[in-house]
Amino acid sequence: MAQKGDELERETFSCSICLDLLKKPVTIPCGHSYCMECIKTHWDEEDQKGIYSCPQCRQTFIPRPVLGKNTMLAALVEQLKKTGLQAAPADHCYAGPEDVACDVCTGRKLKASKSCLACLASYCDKHLQPHYEAAPLKKHKLVEPSKNLQENICSRHDEVMKLFCRTDQKCICYLCSVDEHKGHDTVSAAAERTERQRELEVSRLEIQQRIQDREKDVKLLQQEVEAINHSADTTVEDSEKIFTQLIRLIQKRSSDVKQQIRSQQETEVRRVKELQEKLEQKITELKRRDAELKQLSHTEDHSQFLHNYPSLSALSESTHSSSINIRPLTHFEDVTAAVSELRDKLQDILTDRWTNISLAVTAVDVLLPHPEPGPGPEPEPEPGPKSRDGFLQCSCEITLDPNTAHTRLLLSDGNRKVTLMKQHQSYSHHPDRFTDRLQVLSRESLTGRCYWEVEMRGRGCVTVAYKTISRAGNESGFGFNDKSWALYCNQTDYEFRYNSIRTSISGPRSSRVGVYLDHGAGILSFYSVSETRTLLHRVQTTFTQPLHAGLGFGLGLGLWICGIGCSAELCKVE
Repeated sequence: MAQKGDELERETFSCSICLDLLKKPVTIPCGHSYCMECIKTHWDEEDQKGIYSCPQCRQTFIPRPVLGKNTMLAALVEQLKKTGLQAAPADHCYAGPEDVACDVCTGRKLKASKSCLACLASYCDKHLQPHYEAAPLKKHKLVEPSKNLQENICSRHDEVMKLFCRTDQKCICYLCSVDEHKGHDTVSAAAERTERQRELEVSRLEIQQRIQDREKDVKLLQQEVEAINHSADTTVEDSEKIFTQLIRLIQKRSSDVKQQIRSQQETEVRRVKELQEKLEQKITELKRRDAELKQLSHTEDHSQFLHNYPSLSALSESTHSSSINIRPLTHFEDVTAAVSELRDKLQDILTDRWTNISLAVTAVDVLLPHPEPGPGPEPEPEPGPKSRDGFLQCSCEITLDPNTAHTRLLLSDGNRKVTLMKQHQSYSHHPDRFTDRLQVLSRESLTGRCYWEVEMRGRGCVTVAYKTISRAGNESGFGFNDKSWALYCNQTDYEFRYNSIRTSISGPRSSRVGVYLDHGAGILSFYSVSETRTLLHRVQTTFTQPLHAGLGFGLGLGLWICGIGCSAELCKVE
């Protein structure tokens, strides 16, 4: 009852704004009292409205009431302070649903400030004081407030669990250690905590180091994003300028052709009109002579007829049907044919160069790190696509370059198929042509991520090579130098060659071979392709130049026994 009386007194003499005992108390017209500074601050916030209210009953006042100190109430508060009355705890000091409540408080419980592992109880600041003052209680272990203190009680023996069984990896009480855990490896919970704490600190250090590493990676990736965006913006701007120049050049050439045609048109039309006028004058003259002759023919006086005939009958020009040579009506059609030829050549050039441009764009690649599964060593990710869709996304269109083909190789199907022939083909001389090896390179250079497939008929080799590979001699063979990586397909197995080093490869034999290239990552993979793709061989290196796909039929300087008619075709990836 005394405690409830104290609470009532505290509530009576406390300011409902600051929840503390009244300081310089004032009473407003509705009868409620507040600290002078509290109500002034409250009304200052209402100045803009011009209407002032009581924070408790919401009664309004106009104009703002004049505040005067309630001397009687102030004296009463001071007198009560001398008797030990303290301000009521603020609402935020009481325990809410999510807080740990003091186990000693009655009525409305205060928040606990500490929990005692020995007492298995939680205390507010007031009821915690004995633990700081009484010698026996000072030895108790105080921790942050916890709702889980009962978990420290053994459900079997109702004792505090101060031991840890390493055999069963669980906390136990001292009775458990002589009962069901007898003979087990047991230590005090504090000792086990110390050991685990050391392990925890090591783990934290590792995690913190990983955090630092990942933060560095994030910063590097952010820089990479900025670099990519800057490079892309600059390249788009430069490309637009270049294409604008090309468009302007074509427009100028179009204007020049138009101007030349119109100029030539005027010249030719003028010449024709001049000739036309002359002919019309001749016609007029001839008509006049014809009229004179007609008149003469009707003269009845014979002497007069014979006298005038010699002067009228003589003609100065030939009398054949026409003196104009009309040429075939071609006129300016040859110009149209020439412009069409130019258009076709430009289309061929754009088609040819567009592949290189597209590959150069797709070569821009940032390999993002794979997410960590958790603490521990990171597994090495398997390079290359993992699914059919992955290969399809990397597939590229490749054609063979006739200027590199050996003269005994016939290209067909849009330069996607090569066949070994007995007779030499009528290729023109070119410095890029292989002269000693039955080989051919692709027209397109390969950068970035690319995937293609080759259908082999007979035995042959599939390769990637730098364009700087030799075109003659022993070192021009695919795999016989440091500028080419070649997979040779035998009848029953495969072999890989690089820099004249041979590596035998076992795997399912198939007529189709898939090749995956990640130029930036330095990865080259060969696959046996049937209903599934089986990895035959993978190379991890550093490529220093753009690569070209290659096909060949020779090992060393001679021909394979596969003979004439064997072929290799670059297939559409499906």
